[in-house]
Amino acid sequence: MAEWVTGKVTKVEHWTDNLFSIVVNAPVNSFAAGQYAKLSLEIEGERVQRAYSFVNAPSNSNLEFYLVTVPEGKLSPRLHAMQPGAEIQITKDAAGFFVIDEVPECDTLWMLATGTAIGPFLSILQEGKGLERFKNIVLVHAARFAADLSYLPLMQQLQQRYNGKLHIQTVVSREQTPGSLSGRVPALIADGSLESAVGLKMDASDSHIMLCGNPQMVRDTQLILKESRDMRKHLRRKPGHMTSEHYW
Repeated sequence: MAEWVTGKVTKVEHWTDNLFSIVVNAPVNSFAAGQYAKLSLEIEGERVQRAYSFVNAPSNSNLEFYLVTVPEGKLSPRLHAMQPGAEIQITKDAAGFFVIDEVPECDTLWMLATGTAIGPFLSILQEGKGLERFKNIVLVHAARFAADLSYLPLMQQLQQRYNGKLHIQTVVSREQTPGSLSGRVPALIADGSLESAVGLKMDASDSHIMLCGNPQMVRDTQLILKESRDMRKHLRRKPGHMTSEHYW
């Protein structure tokens, strides 16, 4: 049974009509970068809860979450409408295994995210722990429109902080955007466009792929990497090349 604590909303950032971030202060236990918590509100006498990944580093007490409003959803429209000072319930303990400690040794770590699933990667990169063992890190954020790349400025700041080790690449599927690739991540891997743009190879001998986001993207990418790169899912009992987290 999850233990819930009361948090206070300190900030709500509206990025687009349906993308927003919420920052909460709450007495939660320590967590690992890449993990998630559950947020909840009581709605019509019922606790409505959803899992959201932390965007902030564990060393940052401002608990940040990146969300998309689902118009017909019970919880997200209410979170979208919240104001600073409002109270919200949050699980005291985080959960999830989408963390760097679960990633096997490799030279190049690929972080592929769609939409709001960029969150756990930003937490990992802001914390920075455990990343020294990789020669290169590639952060790919795929979205429908350029306006949906909410955290691009932070991604660029992180790129400077990592001083050549971190490569960032954005992908926009529904419009042409300077500096971004166009299309879907699986297709850009299949035709070599992503590797060409980044200047690094996805190779089973020295790469590990972390996939987070749209379940269809995750499945399609895993299939392409399995068929064309001889990569397999990573398991503790059988080390592999791909670690994934579905976002719904």
